[in-house]
Amino acid sequence: MAKKEAKTNAMRMLEKLGIAYTAHEYDCDGFMDGVEVADMLGLAHEVIYKTLVTVGADRQHYVFVIPVEKELDLKKCARSVGVKSVAMLPVKDLFALTGYVRGGCTSVGMKKQFATRIDESALALPQMYVSAGRLGCQMCLAPRDLATAARAEFADLTQE
Repeated sequence: MAKKEAKTNAMRMLEKLGIAYTAHEYDCDGFMDGVEVADMLGLAHEVIYKTLVTVGADRQHYVFVIPVEKELDLKKCARSVGVKSVAMLPVKDLFALTGYVRGGCTSVGMKKQFATRIDESALALPQMYVSAGRLGCQMCLAPRDLATAARAEFADLTQE
């Protein structure tokens, strides 16, 4: 009997929305940064994006999806969601808030819908890779499809 692929919330949501994606599994026994994931999958670093969760000065949570080799520009991020400032969410709070663990967090299918922004650099790509919602699995899809599924907007989010 063939091994059944374990679907994540993100995968189920994409399927429910009729959004095409491909899942890419890799061996992993704990957190790996996005550059390591790209290398493991033999992909250009520019096509892999990481999902970061922040808390705003207004105490609301905001999700940002940026290239793995880039850093958030917190001022640009705050401006993109219309708040005075944002700060990174402590890692210890990530699972309780989103249902995802560090390294397996994705903007699709979180416990609650948060305002989400995807770095505008993704618009230049035909396909991008983001976590599929668990360690050891990435999903590849079109940037605009990710935006649809995550109810996200595109913005300039990274440091120069």
